Amino acid sequence: MKFLGGALRETLTFLILAVIIVVPIRLFVAQPFVVEGESMHPTFENTDYLVVDELIYHFEAPKRGEVIVFRLPGDPNKFLIKRIVGLPGETVRINEGVVSIITPAGATLKLSEPYVVAEDATYTNDTTLGAGQYFVMGDNRPVSSDSRSWGTLPRENIIGRVDVRLFPLSSIGLLPGISHQPQQ
Repeated sequence: MKFLGGALRETLTFLILAVIIVVPIRLFVAQPFVVEGESMHPTFENTDYLVVDELIYHFEAPKRGEVIVFRLPGDPNKFLIKRIVGLPGETVRINEGVVSIITPAGATLKLSEPYVVAEDATYTNDTTLGAGQYFVMGDNRPVSSDSRSWGTLPRENIIGRVDVRLFPLSSIGLLPGISHQPQQ
């Protein structure tokens, strides 16, 4: 009988410690995210299981080329996954699907986007970003609902950066989809 009491106490202690450790990590450090839809194809597919780092942007600013999860402006209950294209203070110029950046200093950067599956050659527009605003787009441009359709992304809507892909197992990896793009 004492064995059962000891085993029960150990099990309860383990469960309490697990909750004390796991719940704060889940709430403040990392969050699971399941991809829905085809807007990030071929980088991410429908049902990919990802882990989002919620702490990174407390220590550094989001960078061009990073894949992020965020709350949709105007509908905070909806979460989306997109790639950062434009940074605060820049002008994003899209001319028949070709993206270039005009920095605050006036330099023009033409983005190399090998991850883009198909350009949306019908879209042409310039968007100037204010402080704390980002321009995000999906990798499958013709089917992506992104900054081209609903506007700029406020910094406070960003949940975090996609740091791990856990599923499918054949594509497991760290920092999946990150693209090193010029920052200035």
